Amino acid sequence: MKINFVCLGNTCRSPMAEYVMKNLVQKAGLSDKISVVSSGCHATSYSEIHEGTCYELSKNNIPFNPRRTSKKFTAEDYQTCDYIIGMDKNNVQDIKKITGNDPDNKVFLMLEFAGENRDVADPYLTDDYTATYKDISRACEFLLKRLAAEI
Repeated sequence: MKINFVCLGNTCRSPMAEYVMKNLVQKAGLSDKISVVSSGCHATSYSEIHEGTCYELSKNNIPFNPRRTSKKFTAEDYQTCDYIIGMDKNNVQDIKKITGNDPDNKVFLMLEFAGENRDVADPYLTDDYTATYKDISRACEFLLKRLAAEI
């Protein structure tokens, strides 16, 4: 099973979700069954993870690669992933444009997994990486429960 977390530029929210989820998957002993990546609908090549995301991941003891660079979401990603999770409603709309309106129903809004119909605030705009981490962490825990039940 392959998950792709998607935000705008793949420097703040989606890499945070990628590493939070990888950590949860590893702790659950499911790394051989679940793979996790991230990308951005409007990512520019070779942008590194934002320092605020790095700080929040470090503060919460989440392993990550600070030299990891951004990747643009493509139609090919849609074909190779089972779950494509947008951080906000604009991301979901952009993903659907790229994928021909999600014909396989693989696209979700991140906080749907936590029972909420709202966006994960973009810390690049809010500068509140802690609030973003809390939303992402909670949603990832619910997502992991769902995936574990499917395996």
